[in-house]
Amino acid sequence: VSKSAAGDADLSWHLINRLVGDGFDLTICQEMLVDHAVTIPMALMWPGQEAWPVKIVPISINTVQHPLPSLARCLNLGRSVGRALDAYDKDLKILVVGTGGLSHQLDGERAGFINKKFDLLCLDELSRNPDVLTRYTIPQFVELAGAQGVEFLNWMAMRGALTGTVRETHRNYHIPISNTAAATMVLENV
Repeated sequence: VSKSAAGDADLSWHLINRLVGDGFDLTICQEMLVDHAVTIPMALMWPGQEAWPVKIVPISINTVQHPLPSLARCLNLGRSVGRALDAYDKDLKILVVGTGGLSHQLDGERAGFINKKFDLLCLDELSRNPDVLTRYTIPQFVELAGAQGVEFLNWMAMRGALTGTVRETHRNYHIPISNTAAATMVLENV
């Protein structure tokens, strides 16, 4: 079912100006078609809703075309977003969502590859100390997580947006009968 989501132009421009001020080169859109990276989490958070009860400001990170950003770059992007959100002058409740697969590879000799041990390490460090993960180069990360495992870059940006002390309140990790494991994690600023 096709749904549309309202954006928040004021918050979007605030983020754009802050991110550019922090040295990030952005492409901006007045309208954006979103894919399963947005629609699936929204449907899981608000099942059966005719319209989502929130406004969204999607931030898309390249996880497809080389050169890919580093884990450190995505963590720093998230930190820039977090600082911008902290400096926003409107009192809003804000949920930052990072989506994408953990270890998986959809094609080639390693099709069906899942590295549960590495996935759990990434989730642990994402919760405790995401800077530890920045030691991996993209080629090293792909070796450990599979070609499509680089979608974890989105999780890194999400984690960077959380400022101050962060607490993990929920985690689920499951390997269904498919090409990728599934995980959800809820982190909050304390």
